[in-house]
Amino acid sequence: MSPTSSHDAHPASQALPPGLTPELMQWIKDQVAAGTPAPALLHSMRDVGWSDALARSALELAGMDVPADLVAPLPAASALPEPDLENEPCNIDAGDRQVQVLMSMERPRIVVFGNLLSGEECDAIIAAARPRMARSLTVATQSGGEEVNDDRTSNGMFFQRGENDIVHRVEERIARLVNWPMENGEGLQVLHYGPGAEYKPHHDYFAPNEPGTPTILKRGGQRVGTLVIYLNEPEGGGGTIFPEVQLQVMPRRGNAVFFSYARPDPSTRTLHGGAPVRSGEKWIATKWLREREFN
Repeated sequence: MSPTSSHDAHPASQALPPGLTPELMQWIKDQVAAGTPAPALLHSMRDVGWSDALARSALELAGMDVPADLVAPLPAASALPEPDLENEPCNIDAGDRQVQVLMSMERPRIVVFGNLLSGEECDAIIAAARPRMARSLTVATQSGGEEVNDDRTSNGMFFQRGENDIVHRVEERIARLVNWPMENGEGLQVLHYGPGAEYKPHHDYFAPNEPGTPTILKRGGQRVGTLVIYLNEPEGGGGTIFPEVQLQVMPRRGNAVFFSYARPDPSTRTLHGGAPVRSGEKWIATKWLREREFN
């Protein structure tokens, strides 16, 4: 028996990276239990088109140590934005506001913040964004442009960096909170999700092997961090999910979840998505952080 590629929806696959199915994982576990060596397994997976990164992720999930010389080397690690949590504070001084530290995870690097925005600030951002909402686009890694993606069923818009007083104030606060230059941030994106809308699990970095990635990277390098700010509270659903670590962050107004990724590779375990809104609506603001100044 050999692994086959499948992208069909399957309830159990929600806890796996895209491209890995429960059937494939069971095949790998059976082979590991039978004593099949890693080189033979990698050979079978490559033969049917699996990338080294995906094969490595699958074998590691199955509990197999993969020698470094068997797979392509990982991309070089980048410097990262990082809140100052050395002394395990309950609050961080973000300049004009005390921001709460509600949860911290090392691998993947995830921090949940409370009280990042006031209710009035959340309302002001929604009010400024509402007239400019349109169907959300995703980066088209084939061309370097943008495209509609069926995995993302939201409406959105971008503010220019520092476009108005509220945006500038929030960007300054974020820069101080995660110790990253304000000019290295993309413009603040506001998204609106109605009932049933979601964003299926994905990575925020730009895949190195896609033809459009070099064009994208000219504007500021790779993305290295993401901050999702919750501007309201849906009646049900709408959490931010991290399937690989079985974590869901619930959308509480004014709170935020931050995560960083040192390299554009699944080994960062930063696969994440926006769970479907069960009832009500969800408004969020997303700030993506780049390696260098974003133009």
